[in-house]
Amino acid sequence: MGKFNFIKSDIEDVFIIEPTCFGDERGYFMETYQQEEFAKVGINLDFVQDNQSKSHKGVLRGLHFQYTQPQGKLVRVIKGEVFDVAVDLRKNSDTYCKYEGVILSDENKKMFYIPPGFAHGFLVLSDEAEFTYKCTDFYNADDEGGIIYNDKEIAIEWPKIDCEIIISDKDKNYKSLSETPTNF
Repeated sequence: MGKFNFIKSDIEDVFIIEPTCFGDERGYFMETYQQEEFAKVGINLDFVQDNQSKSHKGVLRGLHFQYTQPQGKLVRVIKGEVFDVAVDLRKNSDTYCKYEGVILSDENKKMFYIPPGFAHGFLVLSDEAEFTYKCTDFYNADDEGGIIYNDKEIAIEWPKIDCEIIISDKDKNYKSLSETPTNF
């Protein structure tokens, strides 16, 4: 078995990635990124920024993207559990407006690769979650865009949770995909 199991999603260029985890009575070890292995499946962009966030149960972040500096992201959860979503905004894609969603957790250790040209968001399912992601371009607040998380055209099936959803004011004010200019 290789260091990673790259699972192609129904959307071209989007991967769910299972790292090989070596464990014993001391704990575990795994590689979370290896440039040559990722390049073999076509993920050969340079990552230039790493981010980490902590959120409480019910926090929904997204759906975010950057207009002229689109970011590819390699995301994973190091504590807790989230439902992570990538929405295809590439207008010439056969899967335009479609989404892929996956449960990421510290237990399943799965990662999710979201290429440039996608909106990204996640919902925290556990009491709290720590989330890390590598980006292929730098964050630029002046370039940031978003789509409302409950857009009817995209129709994301967010998991039901036993608490109120918490959304930032910025994210609440995003418009639908049809009202949001994108140029990917």
